[in-house]
This record gives sequence, C-alpha cells and structure tokens, in this order.
Amino acid sequence: MKKKNIITALAGGLAAIIGLIIASIGYRNNIDEEITKEDTLVFIGFFFVIIGIVLLVSGLIRLFSKKTVKNYSNAERVKRLSFAALFAALAYIGFQYFRFDLTVGGEKTAFHLGNTFVVLAALFLGGLWGGMAGAIGLTVADFTSGYVTSAPKTFFLKLCIGLIVGLAAHTFAHLSRAHSAKKIMRITLISSICGMAFNIVADPITGYFYKKYLFGIPQDIASALAKLSSLTTAVNAVLSVTFSVILYTALRPALEKSGLFFRLESENNKSENGVS
Repeated sequence: MKKKNIITALAGGLAAIIGLIIASIGYRNNIDEEITKEDTLVFIGFFFVIIGIVLLVSGLIRLFSKKTVKNYSNAERVKRLSFAALFAALAYIGFQYFRFDLTVGGEKTAFHLGNTFVVLAALFLGGLWGGMAGAIGLTVADFTSGYVTSAPKTFFLKLCIGLIVGLAAHTFAHLSRAHSAKKIMRITLISSICGMAFNIVADPITGYFYKKYLFGIPQDIASALAKLSSLTTAVNAVLSVTFSVILYTALRPALEKSGLFFRLESENNKSENGVS
C-alpha cells in the first residue's frame, strides 16, 4: 500500500510538471487570438496540471496519514456536519458582504474575506471537509453575486486550498493533537501560507485560461484581468492568513473547553492521548 501511495504521489507530481511544460510551450507559441494547435497544447497541459495536483495531494495524504478513526459517534458526525455547514455559510458571507469589486472590460475580480473561512474550515475539520465546505459556500456566493461564470473555477480552487491546508496541518503536523500555543500558531501559520501560496499562483493562471479559451474573451483583456487578479489574490491571501491564524488560535481554546472541538485523531494515538 505504501508503495502504491508513493507511485500515486510521484505520478501526480510528474503529471503536473509535464502539464506545466506543455502549457508553457503552447502559451509561448500562441501569438494570436485564434484557437490554434498551440491552444490545444495549453488545454492538454492545463488538464495534466489539474490531474497531477489531485493525484499528488491524494498520494501524499495517504502516504503520510496513519490509520484514521473510522467509527465516529453519531454526535461527532453531527458536530462535523454542523461545523461544515457553518463554515460554508461564513465563506458565503465573507465573500458576499465583505467584498470590493474591481472591473476590467466588463469582467470582475474582487478583494474579499471568503478564503479566510476556507482555510479556517480546513484547520478545524480537515482538508476534505473544510475544502468542500469552503468550495460550496463560495460557489453559491458566485451564483448570487454576478460571478456565475467563475463558479466552476471557484469550486475547484477552493477545494484545492482546503486539501493543501489540511495536508499541511493534519497529515504532516497533526494540528489537532498539538497542545503548545506556540506550536499551534506555527502550524496554523505555515499551513495557511501553503494553501494561500497555491491560490496566489493558481487563481490568476486558471482565470486567464478560463476567460480566454472557455469564454473567448480577447487576449489583452484576459491578460489584464490576470494581472489584476494577481493583485487581489495576493491581498486576499495576506488577509486570509492573518485572520485565519488569529481566529483559530482564539476559537480553539473556547471550543475545547466547551467540548465542541473536533479532534482529528489517528488510531495509533488514541491511547496516547486518552481518547476513548
């Protein structure tokens, strides 16, 4: 099983690298706005990048995860589901009501706080649950705020943010079992930066391909949008990292004290930590 996970992670990394190379070749050779064979290379490369990222993260999670607790109690399932719904709602609110729009050629990008709750959800609930909660909340926000065409891109990117934050926080660093305040803050900060660093790179690039090739927006407008998106994404990343670290370190002690903290334990560590 370990060998299989290593192969999956290596295959994912290789696919992502091949995809980047193919997409770069296609992009560099594309000198007009027509759909040509160079554009086909970009499509193929971008597809390989997406598949590669998914395989890489999946392989790393399985490779470094210990056997997880399978039999959560009904109360724990309800708690996790309730928190996921809450974070989806908070992500929606963070985008819908804490947003400043910027417009270029009829297309929009925005400063917002929605990503804060994607990161926070992954820190509290794990990568998959947190990523899904944030992705659903922000996708619904897109549908209700004039960003309908960005909804599929939003779902994919926010899910990836959650998976990456969860991978760093729980698979590698075992955040939910940490007790030292300094260690908790350090893990939270590093994990948040990992997720947001991915978004800083992926969001403008994905947005450029998405606008130009899927919706046929002229190359100069798509390029201007990508540059503007780089700015808004970077600012959003700084805000998200800052607020998620502050909120997690502030909320966790209160949730632990009240018995509402969802601890992501591994089977091998249950007896060590007194978890029944």
